[in-house]
Amino acid sequence: MRSTAPGGRVHPAHPGDPKTIGPYRILGRLGTGGMGTVHAALDPRGTRVAVKAVHQAQAQDPEFRARFRREVALSARVQGPCLVPLLAADTEAERPWLAAEYVPGPTLDRHLAAHGPLTGGSLYAFAAGTARALSAIHRAGVVHRDVKPQNVILSPAGPRMLDFGIAHAADGTSVTRTGVMTGTPGWISPEHYRSGTTGPAGDLFAWGALVAHAATGRLPFGSGAPDVVAFRVMSGDPDLDGVPAALREVVGEALAKAPADRPTAERAAARCAALLAAEATQLLAAGAAPTLAADPIAAQWHLPAVDDPAWPSPPAPGRGRLLLAVTVGAAVLGGAVGGLLALPAASRDGGRTAAGPAAVATPGNAARTTGTPAAPVPSGSGSPAADAKGAVDGGPTLATWRQARAARTPAEHDAHPSIGTGAWLDENAHPVQEFALTFHQPRGEVYVTSGGPELDGGALREVARTVCLGLRHLGGGYPDLPYDTFVIVDTGRGGGPAVVWTDDFRTNTTCSASLTDRGTDRGTGGGGTGDADRAGAGRTGRAADWYPAAGGLAVAKIPSSDADEIRVADRTATAVIDEWNGGSGAAAGGRLGHGNLAVGFDPAGRVMYVWAVRPQWDRGTREDWALRAARRACADLTAESARSADWPYARYAVFAEDASGGGEFLRWGTAGSCGD
Repeated sequence: MRSTAPGGRVHPAHPGDPKTIGPYRILGRLGTGGMGTVHAALDPRGTRVAVKAVHQAQAQDPEFRARFRREVALSARVQGPCLVPLLAADTEAERPWLAAEYVPGPTLDRHLAAHGPLTGGSLYAFAAGTARALSAIHRAGVVHRDVKPQNVILSPAGPRMLDFGIAHAADGTSVTRTGVMTGTPGWISPEHYRSGTTGPAGDLFAWGALVAHAATGRLPFGSGAPDVVAFRVMSGDPDLDGVPAALREVVGEALAKAPADRPTAERAAARCAALLAAEATQLLAAGAAPTLAADPIAAQWHLPAVDDPAWPSPPAPGRGRLLLAVTVGAAVLGGAVGGLLALPAASRDGGRTAAGPAAVATPGNAARTTGTPAAPVPSGSGSPAADAKGAVDGGPTLATWRQARAARTPAEHDAHPSIGTGAWLDENAHPVQEFALTFHQPRGEVYVTSGGPELDGGALREVARTVCLGLRHLGGGYPDLPYDTFVIVDTGRGGGPAVVWTDDFRTNTTCSASLTDRGTDRGTGGGGTGDADRAGAGRTGRAADWYPAAGGLAVAKIPSSDADEIRVADRTATAVIDEWNGGSGAAAGGRLGHGNLAVGFDPAGRVMYVWAVRPQWDRGTREDWALRAARRACADLTAESARSADWPYARYAVFAEDASGGGEFLRWGTAGSCGD
């Protein structure tokens, strides 16, 4: 099902279409399909949103509702580049719906019909972007299963993959009718035809066909009756005539008959990124004007911008405090299956989300989501500007990262060369590491996005020092540079992208990135606000090498059927409640019970979450509770790990609802390190 109309245009609403869905005001239609209708809508702040509403007849089908819940949960698990972020959903409404970020532009099939094949840098950018999207999908433990031209939007900034309607978890669990083959003929892998087997390798087969189609305008296995196409897929060679020689090798490998002979999405993305860089180099050698952009895909993407006068212009991003809206009752914390998933975005009104003034995040079907913020970066004593921002909105998050834009000004274009045009890390140890820069001028932040494997502590510090030195050098050449902070976002983490470092490069005069040196720098008035530094120098209870995510918390709230998880969760929750009620905590902050405190698990991130809803708690009470909860969680995880070598959870995070109706992660850590 498409979530955009041809060219991104808004079509008039039909008689009987709703005026509002959830908190969104409906303007018209973007598309329709067998599953439902996609409406053009505005959120309460005027931001463009695509809202998919299920057809009324299908909303009455319990099996279909189960599939829709699954779609929401899987879509929410995936974060990464070249994807369409899910914003909110209500799977239990009379007509279930989900809201996603609006992405203008035609789908690949419509672009090919109107303009013909992609060529040059745009083709290489398409291949690299779609492979990166699949890499992020697979990293989240999800298989797309319906990679095809209708499910790729050609946005003004690059390709965007969408539609997880028949996606399923890589562990094989799915909600589909027995005996029904999912997928589209011509985009189904040989093993899927033969045995019904689906997996990441099947997505790569479809990706190879997709890139070949984008390059030639032809279907690589031809057209015709489904059984004829199936025979060609299983026994014939693909038609790759017209695919550039540089791309043909990786595309041919992706179309191998045996799944084991195909590259992974991550490997395909790395190879296509290298080809994209080579294409850019050839253009420069041929005399083209240099384009130094933070995003190499956007730099080589040459499709016209799409706009529609029916859309009001969205407002500029706000700078209000960004919090996870979690307005839940005792039934929710007790594990009842709810339907509304509201994923926060930056707002002006301090603690509200883009979903409206009373956004509810019930856990029944929520999961990790693109656009969801990482845990608030711990505040610290950096520059006055950085401190002011931290006091207002908790610091940079994944939401503010996604608001950042590519380079526009001369200074921004010079930022990447100033940091370094060569490898920032040892190429032998980090052969496929990529870095891109984007800019959030209202916040004064430069975002450094790491693509490739997860950065370890040493690599992170090396990158932080390199970026700091480069930006200080840039500031010397541009005295009016409107930035003072850089933020590193690691997209290679197993649990999804996260803000892993932030620093004020103006006050950190030595660009020190070591824990001891940075602590000394701060004490003498220099230094910045590096996350690892803050965690290691005075801000206890917050691990430096990882961060919990709002999506992980949402996953943890899905009721578990695992006996060990249930046993440990009950033991931990009961212990935290008993300790709190039996000590001084209850007198200061009221009693706790299983109605307002719960424990759950995020299998993908391997994190145990402890959360409580006590809006009347002041900061001191919340910190006191968080310390007790963290100690108990750490001790229980450590004990369980010692009891069973198969116990998968080694991390814990503690979350408390904020008095304003939002919430924040207060403490997080790793089993075995249970100090204060």
